[in-house]
Amino acid sequence: MPEGGVDLKPKDHILTYEEIIRLAQLFAAKGVTKIRLTGGEPLIRKEIEELAIHLAKIPGIESLAITTNGLLLPNKLDALQRAGVTLFNISLDTLKADKFKQVTRRDGLETVQDAIKLTLQAGYNPVKVNAVVMKGFNEDELVDFVALTEHEPLEIRFIEYMPFGGNAWTDRSFMSYVDMIDVIKQSYPNLERLSEGPQETAKAWKVPGFKGSLGFISSMSDHFCSGCNRIRLTADGQLKVCLFGNQEVSLRDMMRSGSSDHELAEAIHEALSRKKASHAGMYEIAQSDNRPMILIGG
Repeated sequence: MPEGGVDLKPKDHILTYEEIIRLAQLFAAKGVTKIRLTGGEPLIRKEIEELAIHLAKIPGIESLAITTNGLLLPNKLDALQRAGVTLFNISLDTLKADKFKQVTRRDGLETVQDAIKLTLQAGYNPVKVNAVVMKGFNEDELVDFVALTEHEPLEIRFIEYMPFGGNAWTDRSFMSYVDMIDVIKQSYPNLERLSEGPQETAKAWKVPGFKGSLGFISSMSDHFCSGCNRIRLTADGQLKVCLFGNQEVSLRDMMRSGSSDHELAEAIHEALSRKKASHAGMYEIAQSDNRPMILIGG
């Protein structure tokens, strides 16, 4: 959570559920098979379970995932599972209560840990846990996170610290994927690399004999742009073909001005055709005006 909080967007700036479903149907018709609701925090949207029901029923959609901070998940898990959510990513950057409060600006570590346990008990396998690694903050917990995979089907996903507008990124806090591996191998020298598909964003590793696994998202030090097939739609309806790009196409404005599905599809195709071979690099990104994906409706 940014120190100054986040600016609330007026409700009419945010996509309605009907608009989200329309675009999801359009993407599915063009071959998209996976949808992820993320943010920000998607579970603060009212009746998120109803949206999930509609998205899960779209022909061609094989996976409906949610990335959440976990604070609201215990009360919504049953309904979301019934709605058709197939995968959960739960964000947890630290296992220490004081650090949790520092980074999230609230209490709640036990609630998030309970959310992870409940999701496992509900039969989700794996349950993915996202941890942004920052030097001087939580790199001393890498081995503790790895230990969580010994007895549970958790996939701990260590994410390199990425620069976004407002997050005060500095290379003094940056820890590369290679450095993370070196630290973990001091305690787990038999850590082994697994194979992954061409469109996977995480490098897969595992401690032999452990039930769970590890993933490393090396967006900064060893980018995977050439294999990335993700496209993103912000809460206010802007299409981003790269998380680190500042070029956006307002599908919201097109829909509200009466554009047809064919016209929307053409705009999406044109945006995708401008996708660059790789992002600009972490120092260049840090100097650019790239807004984070944390839009919240008021």
